[in-house]
Amino acid sequence: MTPLTPTARLLDAIHFAAQRHRDQRRKDREASPYINHPVALAQLLAVDIGIDDPDVLMAAILHDTVEDTETTLDELRERFGAAVAGIVDEVTDDKALPKHQRKALQVAHAPHKSPGASLVKLADKICNLRDIASSPPADWSLQRRREYFDWAKQVIDGLPPVNAALLALFEQAYALRP
Repeated sequence: MTPLTPTARLLDAIHFAAQRHRDQRRKDREASPYINHPVALAQLLAVDIGIDDPDVLMAAILHDTVEDTETTLDELRERFGAAVAGIVDEVTDDKALPKHQRKALQVAHAPHKSPGASLVKLADKICNLRDIASSPPADWSLQRRREYFDWAKQVIDGLPPVNAALLALFEQAYALRP
């Protein structure tokens, strides 16, 4: 079998993520399909910033599969390669830990992220802030939304410098703080 082109690999990642997230919904008022979130990350990176690294784009699409589905890192490594699985691993929280500990670890681990993981983490926080500003979860108080914005800023402030344009988009999203 001929190796897949970068475009075919990206489409395979989109299909894989769509299948894994097919029964999941976002916490927004509309309960939008979950797959919209990883697609938004990849779109932000590729279209708004011009990132064309297929491994980074695939990792953006797959970034929540290990954390939120039955997908394993070994499965991602076998199907999409070590580079993609490595980025996903760097941005995946350990759901066995309490929420407050996971959040603290994101802040603590931010300075040690690889360039690819930093791009995905930045895009993830941008998309989350935009979503919370435009259509917050119905059960989130104003205080909880503000706390999320402030925590996201702590995470991003700790990342190594990776892309000034993406960081500027984060600052624009943070300016939407309720």
